[in-house]
Amino acid sequence: MSSALASTGGNGRVAVYSGTFDPITLGHEDVARRASQLFEDVIIAVAIAHHKKTRFTLQERLDMAAVAASRMPGRVRVLPFDGLIMDFCRQHNATAVVRGIRNLTDFDYEAQMAAMNRKLNPAVETVFLLPQADLQCISSTLVREISQLGGDISQMVSASVAQNLKPRPVQA
Repeated sequence: MSSALASTGGNGRVAVYSGTFDPITLGHEDVARRASQLFEDVIIAVAIAHHKKTRFTLQERLDMAAVAASRMPGRVRVLPFDGLIMDFCRQHNATAVVRGIRNLTDFDYEAQMAAMNRKLNPAVETVFLLPQADLQCISSTLVREISQLGGDISQMVSASVAQNLKPRPVQA
């Protein structure tokens, strides 16, 4: 596994960027990169997501995120998480949760989630980051759909993720 999957540690300000990352997109990567310039330690927390039917296994999602993290400045690690993100933050001494906001719909949802997270753990701040304008239309769901229909996703995900999205041969 990549060194980006290293164990936790360090004494700096820790931020957690959580999501399903099914798959990780260039928008996700942009938000994580921006966070890595603001915080000494960023953890990309990949949700186990029992409640969702994901295209990729947890290990595949961790691996794709680790490849992305390896290209980022600063200390960016990738770890799996299950349960409440505030519990994960407590376990890793995080002082902030980073959330990407693409539009007003995202903001409405994320503002409500930030308020609830503050009730659960007032010591953790939520920081909203906007991806670059040309990346704001990208979502993992749309990337999966476009890829499945044979569309060009090269401006939406890294080359390694695009390779993973190619149709898999049917095994007999």
